[in-house]
Amino acid sequence: MTRPTQFFPFSRGQIVSGLFAGIAAFASFPATGLAQEKIANPIAVFSGLDKITGRITTFDVYINETVQFGALQLTPRVCYTRPDTETPKTDTFVEVDEITLDRKIRKIFSGWMFADSPGLNAVEHPVYDVWLKSCKQKSDIPAPDKS
Repeated sequence: MTRPTQFFPFSRGQIVSGLFAGIAAFASFPATGLAQEKIANPIAVFSGLDKITGRITTFDVYINETVQFGALQLTPRVCYTRPDTETPKTDTFVEVDEITLDRKIRKIFSGWMFADSPGLNAVEHPVYDVWLKSCKQKSDIPAPDKS
């Protein structure tokens, strides 16, 4: 009986030590080369759907400003994008309150929204849908008074 020919010129020990050397070399890359800082933007851009009329409205909201869309009040706290050299990722932390028929304010959502996955953390309301479209640095809408 003939012995099978060895097609791979390395032993298991050499392969394992080579893998560990590759992992160590990858781990020594500077973190700034792999991922850059996110960009904080002063304006979040939302779209809202009124399910009764079927009308979609796009609106700009300054960070920490509260705007009303139907019976909902939206207050974005941060809005982040990534540099142009990275995969686009846009997210915001937003608080959404509902004004009830008896004029009470009830929090219905507080959390992160992602522009590339609008259904992931959506505002669930029987009449209105709201989702993040983007973040930006400038708006045609004047900034709110700081007083």
